[in-house]
Amino acid sequence: MNPLPLTIVFISLLTGTTITLTSNHWLFAWLGLEINTIAIIPLLIQHHHPRATEATMKYFLTQAAASTIILFTTLLNAKNTGEWEITTLSSTNSNMMTIALMMKLGLAPMHFWLPEVLQGVDLTTGLILSTWQKIAPLTLMIMIHTSLNPNLLMLIGLLSIIIGGWSGINQTQLRKILAFSSVAHLGWMMTILPISPELTMLNFIIYLTLTTSMFLSMKIIGTTKLSMMTISWMKTPILTVMMLLILLSLGGLPPTSGFMPKWLILQELTKQNLSMIATLMAVTALLSLFFYLRLCYSLTLTQSPNYTNSTPSWRHKTNTLLTTTTTATMLSLMLLPTTPSML
Repeated sequence: MNPLPLTIVFISLLTGTTITLTSNHWLFAWLGLEINTIAIIPLLIQHHHPRATEATMKYFLTQAAASTIILFTTLLNAKNTGEWEITTLSSTNSNMMTIALMMKLGLAPMHFWLPEVLQGVDLTTGLILSTWQKIAPLTLMIMIHTSLNPNLLMLIGLLSIIIGGWSGINQTQLRKILAFSSVAHLGWMMTILPISPELTMLNFIIYLTLTTSMFLSMKIIGTTKLSMMTISWMKTPILTVMMLLILLSLGGLPPTSGFMPKWLILQELTKQNLSMIATLMAVTALLSLFFYLRLCYSLTLTQSPNYTNSTPSWRHKTNTLLTTTTTATMLSLMLLPTTPSML
């Protein structure tokens, strides 16, 4: 994409998210979500391929339906309460708003669009969809969490953790694996949201760091499939070792940063006498850990990239993303010792 349209797209993404984060009026929040949706469309369709076209249509139709429900719910709320403030959402409209924001975020059972859309776009656009596009909807959920149904949120969270872990097991495409990983991580956030929104925000920040470092590492190595990971050792040995640790951090294995939010969430649920839910979440988290370990196993099965009539894979240009990737990787692995100061 040319620099000028690309600049306009990124400015629009930044503007849309900023409007939603700073607004106290439902119409302005809806406007910011709409700007975000329209701004990402050129990035989705920039590769003229049937798969990219399909991903763009699926994303647009899903987000348009979610935005319609949000607008309809805000109109009903304004009619019932006479207020347009975000924090004055009535309990009768909270379930509809929860469903609409679930569609925006890709939570189960409204998650079916997310793996297919991520599979049809490149890694850079997939990174934006998995991180930046989730900031505004999740912030709205945190702002109105006192009006939402806690039983519904916990049910959605448990369902997302189970489906995200179970569906990611038989996947061979890395983007689909990261999509189901996103569903599972968002499930942890929804479960703890009615009890401690601070932990939801902490979990989201850790998720952004982990997902960003994983996508950037995949972009540097140039891999999108499970089978392509076996030659990554010949390209960048140090980054391959870092990817192993990032995958373990995504699975929540101590002493990496990914263990911190799971530990704190399970501790808080136990304090609230929700030991059964905490136990179920801990057990189902093993499903996600299984396919992360499967990726680690594929990374360790290295093979020679010397194929007949092919250029050796290790002869590649220096990637300018290396500094950003290094910073994100360090945050993904070394934040656990800072847990006492965050509490």
